[in-house]
Amino acid sequence: MPYDAITMADWQISEAAEEKMKSLWQLQEEIGLQVDEVIPTGRVGRIDFSKVLERLGNKKDGNYIDVTAITPTPLGEGKTTTTLGLIEGLGKRGKLVGGGIRQPSTGPTMNVKGSAAGGGNAQVIPLTEFSLGLTGDIAAITNAHNLAMVALTSRMQHERNYSDEELRRRELKRLDIDSKNIPIGWVIDFCAQALRNIIIGIGGRMDGFTMQSHFDIAVSSEVMAILSIAKDFKDLRKRIGEITVAYSKNGKPINAEELEVAGAMCAFMRESINPTLLQTVEGQPVLVHAGPFANIAIGQSSIIADRIGLKMFDYHVTESGFAADIGFEKFWNVKCRISGLKPNVAVITCTTRALKMHGGGPRVAPGLHLPEEYKKEDLLLLEKGLPNLLHHIRTVKMSGIKPVVCINAFYSDTKDEIALIRRYAEKEGARVAFSEHWLKGGDGALELADAVIDACNEHVGFQFLYPIEMPLRQRVEVIAKSVYGADGVLWIPEAEAKAKRIESDPEKKDYYTMMVKTHLSLSHEPDEKGVPKGWVLPVRDILVYTGAKFLCPVAGTISLMPGTSSDPAFRKIDIDVDTRKVKGLF
Repeated sequence: MPYDAITMADWQISEAAEEKMKSLWQLQEEIGLQVDEVIPTGRVGRIDFSKVLERLGNKKDGNYIDVTAITPTPLGEGKTTTTLGLIEGLGKRGKLVGGGIRQPSTGPTMNVKGSAAGGGNAQVIPLTEFSLGLTGDIAAITNAHNLAMVALTSRMQHERNYSDEELRRRELKRLDIDSKNIPIGWVIDFCAQALRNIIIGIGGRMDGFTMQSHFDIAVSSEVMAILSIAKDFKDLRKRIGEITVAYSKNGKPINAEELEVAGAMCAFMRESINPTLLQTVEGQPVLVHAGPFANIAIGQSSIIADRIGLKMFDYHVTESGFAADIGFEKFWNVKCRISGLKPNVAVITCTTRALKMHGGGPRVAPGLHLPEEYKKEDLLLLEKGLPNLLHHIRTVKMSGIKPVVCINAFYSDTKDEIALIRRYAEKEGARVAFSEHWLKGGDGALELADAVIDACNEHVGFQFLYPIEMPLRQRVEVIAKSVYGADGVLWIPEAEAKAKRIESDPEKKDYYTMMVKTHLSLSHEPDEKGVPKGWVLPVRDILVYTGAKFLCPVAGTISLMPGTSSDPAFRKIDIDVDTRKVKGLF
């Protein structure tokens, strides 16, 4: 029987489910893992991915399913909840199923977004371990990243204080670092706006090199991006060595290998290469691995998790951050290109709430009461918002995949509203499923599971949107016009000059295009809802990540250090001093 999701908070459902959850060894046996392929860590455990791939490498891959969404409200429309609900629904249908999701950052967990564990009867457990550090991956990434900054800043101090002869005696090469051209800063896994701009090295000559610096949130680190796309530890080691940490005064990039810190950075990552095994509230396996920023990075769980999931399960469900214009586009043209994996199905999550917002409904914001317009039937408002859903269906179809639209149910949805969405989506060529997984778990997701099973039986003519050989500016134009619906791209002079330099650099011909824009609109303006018309995409900069091999054209403003709100989640989180059980997580 599902838990009462209407009266119980997510943490209460998790606590109740954890009393009946499968042991790590029971879960390991059910999915066919060998004893030496599981590394226990408390109530959860890591999977030794290299041993699994060595044993199952020749086995045919299972069905590969990606979950994406329409353009969301700031509250989110339940992609993770849908991902876990679909896993539970497929489990109810007797399928060998599992999934891969991202690890949550402590910043959003303690702020307004929550821990991204799903919700209601479609969530991952144990919630406390999932939400508060898991098996230490983000801590390892934080240490690895900050060690690079320690190496850089100490080197700058020594180069200032020592002569060339003294540097040679200490076996140090003068790198002639430009203190005004350092692309990375420090990282911390919190939303801390007070650390966006800082001055370091204040004091005497032995107190460091005085310069301007900054903190970003840990999940935006290039080390995290590399973990999400690395094929194995050798690949991870090579990419970390290629991270550009600074530039010399003559403009030469200085990487972690030249700073002789790459090996030590990777030492922190020795266990983080392995995914962590958790489960849904109904006991299906879930691989949690990596949690890269969805704006500047790929916004997906790791390629490693998908590789072993496809070997272990007949149906492997993963999730793309944000809507199909960002998350699915990066899954389609970057993640699948790197991994060589081809998806069978893409599920587009939608809600009546988001569609009504796109139809002109009132403002939706975290911390504010949901306006009444979203709690009652309004077919006209809903119909005006449906073009946003249709736009995302067309985006998915461009990849050669026939999408499944999941109507993620609210208690206030009416039969006529559901029928209206179904009619428009089916006319656009999508399968449609009404799903009540939040309320009913797997039993509520049977229609969704059946639609996905049916779609997996269909041939997929998967194709990329553009060839990797296409020049950067042309790629951006194709993405802007085809995926966002823009009329074109406007490059500010500095960004265009940078793009031309990149296009003429043979070492960057195989870099991947990772667009940076708001997730709250198809355009670069978060307040432009629906399907904006008559606009151009302005590109003001290009971020370059030499380890991950990402080129990130920036449209609009983006901060790599979010701020904490006036009503953060940590105000409601506490711990029972007798049992040490955490309450208040969501």
